[in-house]
Amino acid sequence: MKPTPGLRRQIILSLAVMALGIIFIAVFGSYVFYAIAVAYMPGSISETWMPSRVEMIWIGCTIIVALGMAVFVAVRLSRRLISPLNAVAHSLREVAQGKLDARAPLDEQAMGETAQLVRDFNAMAERLQSMTREREFWNAAIAHELRTPVTILRGRLQGLAEGVFSPSAELFEGLLRQVEGLNHLIEDLRVLSLNDSGHLEVQRVSVRLADELASVLQAFATPLADKGFHLQRELDAGLQVECDAVRIRQALMALLENALRHADPGNLRVRLEQVGDDCQLSVEDDGPGIDSALAADIFEAFRRGDPSRSRKSGGSGLGLAVVKAIAEAHGGQAYCQASGNGGSRFVLSWPLQRPE
Repeated sequence: MKPTPGLRRQIILSLAVMALGIIFIAVFGSYVFYAIAVAYMPGSISETWMPSRVEMIWIGCTIIVALGMAVFVAVRLSRRLISPLNAVAHSLREVAQGKLDARAPLDEQAMGETAQLVRDFNAMAERLQSMTREREFWNAAIAHELRTPVTILRGRLQGLAEGVFSPSAELFEGLLRQVEGLNHLIEDLRVLSLNDSGHLEVQRVSVRLADELASVLQAFATPLADKGFHLQRELDAGLQVECDAVRIRQALMALLENALRHADPGNLRVRLEQVGDDCQLSVEDDGPGIDSALAADIFEAFRRGDPSRSRKSGGSGLGLAVVKAIAEAHGGQAYCQASGNGGSRFVLSWPLQRPE
């Protein structure tokens, strides 16, 4: 695609061409006019400062042609300048009135900065509409996630107040689990909000990360064994990493909780290793795997690979999003790939040393 000249260049070229055209008509045309008049109508040339009738006609025609050229250039420039600006202004008024699907049409004759202005406005409007849809989705998703535990708490507490339920340690443990679930949800939302606003800070220190992760694996050993998982640890004990150990432990807990809820019982491999200049922490299961079309979005908040399965197994849909946020806060990335045994491999990767 041929690049469009800049607006300033177009204005300078148009005005220069118009000025040269008028000068050409005035100078060269006058030579031609007087050459013809001297040769064929010598009596039509005035010998005083007052032009003759024929000379007045020539002057009038020259003025008309010059004005025509000026009007042509002005109309052409105004169409290229004013039309895109009017389109953007009209679409801005519609966006201000709440019509977020308003877009400014891009005229083929729009040039330079005005064409770029239209494209930038349409991109801004598209992003604004997308953010609005995302906010509505988040509001609905958060309300959905809060509804169940709050309903359970309200029902149990109301039953206790009315004497329907007898106070017992089992009942209070159930209520405590619901409160802990709410607290977990609130913490996940806080981490994601801080990450979106660019305020998720990590306290990077040099640690022997294998020792930090061993405590998490020890805490999950019993729940994993009860679900039929065989935990396999492949942690590089001598690997020294600059990271926020608390956040990395939080990410590993989210990955293990994800495996508990969604993976099929079998081998569960947790690997910590150095790959080039990066540190990689991965959790790999034996199934059922994630469709390649969904793997790219699996780390987005409230995105589940199988919504019906997730509703049965629980989970807020925020765990993997928190993993991604922690990876990005460390200057790394989180991704999911198919494993060689039909399962999924979730990888958290970040630089071993803090970038300068």
